[in-house]
Amino acid sequence: MLKYSRVFGLVVFVFLFAMCNQKSKNESEKETILKGSIAITVDETVKPIVDDQVAVFEGTYYDAKIAVKPKSEAEVINDLLNQKAKVVITTRDLTKAELQGFEKSKIKPRVTRFATDAIALISNKNNNDTLIALKTVIDFMQGKADPRIKGLVFDNPNSSTVRYMKELAKVKDVPKTGVFSFKTNDEVIKFVSENDGMIGVVGVNWLSQPSPTMAETIKKINILSVKGLNDATYYSPSQNDLAEVKYPLARDLYIINCQGYSGLGMGFASFIAGEIGQRIVLKSGLLPVRTPGRKLKIRSQIINDKE
Repeated sequence: MLKYSRVFGLVVFVFLFAMCNQKSKNESEKETILKGSIAITVDETVKPIVDDQVAVFEGTYYDAKIAVKPKSEAEVINDLLNQKAKVVITTRDLTKAELQGFEKSKIKPRVTRFATDAIALISNKNNNDTLIALKTVIDFMQGKADPRIKGLVFDNPNSSTVRYMKELAKVKDVPKTGVFSFKTNDEVIKFVSENDGMIGVVGVNWLSQPSPTMAETIKKINILSVKGLNDATYYSPSQNDLAEVKYPLARDLYIINCQGYSGLGMGFASFIAGEIGQRIVLKSGLLPVRTPGRKLKIRSQIINDKE
């Protein structure tokens, strides 16, 4: 009887082992670099460019589905470190301490830089002065009152724009008075459009590619040209000034993949960094890492297409 029990137990074990292997195989087959589904957590200040990339990617590869989850920069990084998110898009690279944390977990993040973005400073259309010195903004962040600024408006206390400006001003915390925060870049733009003297701090992509509901609101604000700390000239957050490294509030965009296998995260990162993805970046008003090439056709005579 004992002999039969052992045989039966062995058969059950082999069956379960085979089923588990089959299940793992089936799950791995569900996702490749060009098919399957994945959620990516995105810094909300650059969501418009990511939405464009996802729309074209899914339109090109019908078996791929990507869900975009916008969050503040602090939440994006925390989700990545806590392995709640496997693929994220941020406005900064990982720090040495963060990389060491991944090394302890035997995870090697794949980091791909794909664009240069800009933080834009905006004011109400009633403000005739469309120039601002970066030092003026930094002084305000350091708690020094300035009659030219009634207040600074950010999208979120934990956003990448707040972190960026705090690092520039070399302050640990923002001033308790004169600094306002909302939840989204659209809310910042709307508030500035309705309040004179306020300076909004937003990702430039929200201005170059506004949603249909924000098109009229955008007309009520000015995008300010900024003078750097060691410069005498004012520059705008345009592709040209970004390309010439003249605009003082530029930052790079990264896609960080911690999947650990050849999945959809790798395929999407390759797409963004490739020819089509870089053309999407160029069209969005941001600066691509690699300028897409153009093919010129030289003709010896003009052909009339109407004939």
